[in-house]
Amino acid sequence: MRVKILTVDDSKTVRIIVRKAFKTFDCDVLEAQNGVEGLAMAAKDTPDIILLDITMPVMDGVEMLTKLKSDPNLKGIPVIMLTAEAGRENVMKIAKIGVRDYIVKPFKEEVLVDKVSRIVDLRPAGDSAPAQKKIDDPIDVLIVEDKPAIIQQIKQGLEHTQWDINGVSSTGEAIDYCQNKVPDCLIVSLSLPSDAAITLYRIVRSNAKTKYLPMFGMSVKTESEEQRRAQQAGFSTIITKPIDFEELEAKIAKAVNLDASGRYFDLSDGFMTVKLPSKCSNTSVNELSAYFKTKTCEAVDNGISNVIFDTQEVEQLNLEVVRLLLQSMRVCNELSLKYALAGSPKIIEESRKFEESKDWEFSESIELARESL
Repeated sequence: MRVKILTVDDSKTVRIIVRKAFKTFDCDVLEAQNGVEGLAMAAKDTPDIILLDITMPVMDGVEMLTKLKSDPNLKGIPVIMLTAEAGRENVMKIAKIGVRDYIVKPFKEEVLVDKVSRIVDLRPAGDSAPAQKKIDDPIDVLIVEDKPAIIQQIKQGLEHTQWDINGVSSTGEAIDYCQNKVPDCLIVSLSLPSDAAITLYRIVRSNAKTKYLPMFGMSVKTESEEQRRAQQAGFSTIITKPIDFEELEAKIAKAVNLDASGRYFDLSDGFMTVKLPSKCSNTSVNELSAYFKTKTCEAVDNGISNVIFDTQEVEQLNLEVVRLLLQSMRVCNELSLKYALAGSPKIIEESRKFEESKDWEFSESIELARESL
């Protein structure tokens, strides 16, 4: 639900500044020119927070605040007072009425956003149903690591993607980077000196613009205490060195909510084809499994009732792949979908080694599998 912010100020300039400060967040900014209008709007729209000027015509901020706090339906709305430097003492006097905070004019937009974000949950703006990015779409990944070789290693490990991988060596550089451009994902070395990784995490989480930024801690596999502290602090996940780049890519895709289903699923010509990768690692098997039910439901919605499992490029059929296929076949049965298997002679031979798959029938091409249905 969008946050409602009510700004009550007789200065049009101030109201414009407030509206501009929150334009990148998922919120509605309501405006009133004096206390009378402010009370009426508060009663009508029940804002999540009120930014209230003290000195206004018709009804000033003190009177509006008093009436607001005497109304059982409105008294719970948090209020931040806006005042000139000379009015600071006045704010302190009326704080007992129920002011949550105050801001001295003139103020910077960043200060206003920071104060408000401590009271209400500000989220980045977006369409109500934004198009989900795909795994091949460009995203921005920032690495904070004081060892250049590690940054270069990650760049090389992810160079097959369309992602923009950038690296900085200190938390200060990371903060400057995020102020200019908020990355889609932040990977921080937990071995930075002076507990800098934890400090950076807290700074990032305290800023409204980066509050929900996925943050990965990166650590040597044997540094269990370092990892425990990072998890306790709240890092999204831990990446261990030496880095498994397939796992890293999958974790970034999941954290950023990228759709990787296109790697495995094709819905066209009345068929859903499920293409298993050549190297069926635990990561790819888990990823494919996570997408399967959603994609089969999508197939049904599109009038598709036939599924082809394409294992022709699989280098080795192991028990995990067999279990994946068994699970997928059960889903097909639940949805009354017909299915067929396509596999190379090598895969067909290997399937005979497992009790679960020894009776499976394979076609040697997609075309023959389609014809079998």
